[in-house]
Order: sequence, then C-alpha cells, then structure tokens
Amino acid sequence: MASLKDMRNQIGSVKATQKITKAMQMVAAAKLKRAQDAAENARPYAKRMASVIANLAKGVSGDAAPLLLAGTGSMQKHLVVVATADRGLAGGFNSAIARAARDHIRALLAEGKTVRVITVGRKGRDQLKRLFGELFVESFELGKTLDLTTVQPIAEAIFKEFDEGRADVVTLFYSQFKSVISQVPAAKQLIPAQIETSAEDTSGGAVYSYEPSEEEILETLLPRNLTVQILSSLLENNAGFYASQMSAMDNATRNAGEMINALNLQYNRKRQAQITTELIEIIAGAEAL
Repeated sequence: MASLKDMRNQIGSVKATQKITKAMQMVAAAKLKRAQDAAENARPYAKRMASVIANLAKGVSGDAAPLLLAGTGSMQKHLVVVATADRGLAGGFNSAIARAARDHIRALLAEGKTVRVITVGRKGRDQLKRLFGELFVESFELGKTLDLTTVQPIAEAIFKEFDEGRADVVTLFYSQFKSVISQVPAAKQLIPAQIETSAEDTSGGAVYSYEPSEEEILETLLPRNLTVQILSSLLENNAGFYASQMSAMDNATRNAGEMINALNLQYNRKRQAQITTELIEIIAGAEAL
C-alpha cells in the first residue's frame, strides 16, 4: 500500500498535469476562433469557383474536355491523400480521419485496384505507414501557417502522379468542420473534378461566348481549383483540430479534478487511520505503565 508521502507526490503530480491541460485548453480555445474564421472565409471562394467550373463544364463534352475534368477513362489506379494534424492530444480527431482512409484503401485493394498514398500531417503518416508503408508516395508536414504556399507542393505532387499515369482517381480525406462539437471525417474526389449539379448558375440567364474557349479556360482553372479545394480542406481540418483539442483538454482537466478529489479523500482517510493507530499505541503504552 502506498505511503502518505507517495500519495502526496501522486496528488502533486495530478495537479501539475491539470495545470497543463487547463493551459492547453485555453490556448486551443484562443486559436480555434482564428482557425474557424479562416475556414469559414475560405468556403465562399471555393464554392464560387466550383460554380464557375460547373457552368463552364456544361459547354464541354467528349474528347475536348480536359483530363482533370473528364478523367483518364479508367478507375484502376487510385491516389489517396490523407490530411490530418501534425500534433495529437485532440481526442479521436486524427484517428477518425486515418480510420476512414484505411477502410477506403482496404476496400480498393480488395477490389484489385492499384493504390498509392500521400499524407499531409505527421499523425496520419505515423498511423498509416505502419499498415501501408509500401504504398507511400510522399509525406508533408503542415508547419505553423496554412496558405497557398503551404498547399502548392502538395498539389504539385498530385499533378505529377496524375500526369505520369500513376493515378486515375485522386481522393482527399479530411475532417469537415461542422461546429465546435462536431467534426466529421469526409472524402472529396479531386480528380476527375466533381461537378456540382446544384451549383449556382453564374450566368444570370445570359448566353456567353467565351474567348478563349471553355476548354482553354478550364485548363487554367481546374489546377487552381484543385489547389483551392486542398487549402479549404486543410483549413477545415485546422479548425476541427483545435475544437477537438479544446474539448479533449476540457475533459482531461475535469477528470484530473475528480482524481484529485478521490486521492485527497484516500489520503485523509489513511492519515486519520494512522493518527488513530498512533493514539491507540500511546494510550496502550501509558496504561501498561
């Protein structure tokens, strides 16, 4: 059984941990606001670009359609891009994304498809490399800032795989930020580009003649759209990470408080029992005299 000194050390250790988790909760809460604003501000631009591409795609068909839009005509070679965070201590945030990607990869392999993997974020890399190390193409870390400069190398790696014929379909796995208490793992097909049938009509009912042609405009817009879609997804991920971390650290802080109360109760009972035993021994010794 632990001595009183051991119990005092344990209580002190849990209190120190509680201070750390409380501080991490406050830091995550402060960063969440900025991350949430960035994710929400990126949505209108990504949505508007998708609408423009959807309207342009209506005038393109057959062999004239760019490969990023029409695809290669095959579904055999898949490139899976998995975006997680660089850090942990965020509950099941990273594991949920990695699990969704893992299930997708296994389903593709079971169908006899060729699969290659690119990871963005250390946590996804660490979890998936143990299972699919031989399928890895490249891994990226996020760093401290998220902007087009961060995303460009990722987009270039995807384009290289597609242009060199090693990928027919590219799918991005990330976490969609719904609210502070809800982040949902999601899959987004990047290549061939998914055209939203419900996309807003930007023509206003007018008929436009494009110069250059729709095909040439799409050749320029589609690579840019892919980069924007990746950036938007990473911003969603970033907001979801801080929301999950804030929630996880709040739970850890409360659990530490409950543990401290339980340990203090045990300590006081043990101390009271020890004092009672000492008094009995003193009284027994006095009576013996």
